Amino acid sequence: QVQLVESGGGLVQAGGSLRLSCAASGRTFSSYVMGWFRQAPGKAREFVAAIAWSGGSTDYADSVKGRFTISRDNAKNTVYLLMNSLKPEDTAIYYCAVAKNWRVAYDNWGYGTQVTVSP
Repeated sequence: QVQLVESGGGLVQAGGSLRLSCAASGRTFSSYVMGWFRQAPGKAREFVAAIAWSGGSTDYADSVKGRFTISRDNAKNTVYLLMNSLKPEDTAIYYCAVAKNWRVAYDNWGYGTQVTVSP
């Protein structure tokens, strides 16, 4: 079982930046994929970005390409999401999750961190 704890959320003006962190503890494997998802009020949870724990392959939602960057620090067991050029529509609770590989569903989730972007 992997435990995930997100941090770094907050209130920022449109055009600003935030960096989210996701610290993983417990047993992890090199095949794991770490993902960020978000859920805005009244909307379904949506995929934001993901990164392979080994090798660093990444994937992004079209809505955040060119603005968000996902990265990892294997020594710290931490995944980051750098969010630039934030828009009010980026306002949501951001969740970190882990999947055993790219082909299966995410099965461990953090509790989330709130990101609010003011106009």
